[in-house]
Amino acid sequence: MSSEMSEALKATIAQWLAHNPSADRREASAKLSKAYAAGETSGHVDLGAYLTVRMPATYAAISKVLGQVASVAAGFQPSSMLDMGAGPGTASFAAVEIWPSVARFDVIEHDHRFAALAQSLCADVLPQAKISKARMQDVNGSADLVVAGYVFAEMGLAEVKQSAMWLWQNSAGILVIVEPGTPQGFARVKTAREALLKAGAHVAGPCTHASTCPIAKGDWCHFKTRLARTREHLHSKGANVPFEDESFSWVAVSREKIALPQARIIAPPQASKVGVTLKTCSIAGITNPAIASRDRPAYKKAKKLAWGDALMENENAQS
Repeated sequence: MSSEMSEALKATIAQWLAHNPSADRREASAKLSKAYAAGETSGHVDLGAYLTVRMPATYAAISKVLGQVASVAAGFQPSSMLDMGAGPGTASFAAVEIWPSVARFDVIEHDHRFAALAQSLCADVLPQAKISKARMQDVNGSADLVVAGYVFAEMGLAEVKQSAMWLWQNSAGILVIVEPGTPQGFARVKTAREALLKAGAHVAGPCTHASTCPIAKGDWCHFKTRLARTREHLHSKGANVPFEDESFSWVAVSREKIALPQARIIAPPQASKVGVTLKTCSIAGITNPAIASRDRPAYKKAKKLAWGDALMENENAQS
């Protein structure tokens, strides 16, 4: 499943950028990247810079996560969605590509500039969306799918826990939280996971169990997705490499119990002539199963595995 934005959304963004030129988008993009790296909010950033250098990356990460949720919860067909802290509506645009069944989109964004931007983009691409300028704690509704993408950046862990509970109260089906794939982002995800499981939620991913997270102190669980840079992106960042990798951490929980994979790959597989070694997380904890090259069918299959892939029972090798 592609993690690139639809052609219709790309065209709408290009049109918005053409009608809202920036005196120095490269400088604005540099300020945005610095603010993002520092864990600051996007409240005062140049909107054009955000659409050019950040929205494609957040879209790719959220789309990747939602695709993995859909693959695990195969029978889940949401008809309604709450996009919390939506920014320009990124998660909604990703969700409609994965679940065409969604007919009602409530796009919640407290920043007036981003709310207006979401209204502008949705008018052309997702006209059924209802844009509301509000904070998540002021929302009192319910939807089959609730997504909070990159919204906890400046929260302390106590506030993250409280916010996770607000989100859960509004979720009638599946709740998805996506954060930057940094130690701080993972700490927020881990805190939310612990609070949600304690409240009775069922794991939907990326974890394959509901036990205590086995990630050791000093490490963090994160994944990456690669996306192509547009010409505007390359210019804005002054970059030469035609792609970038977006790192993200995430957790998804469900009202209903879901049949989970046995394990998930949580680091890039290490392949050699001798075999393929994986780092996986499962109910057994962190293990490093190895697939020997002498087992040709299993070795050939293992070489195609990627960071973040789920493993079914018959795909595991001996540690």
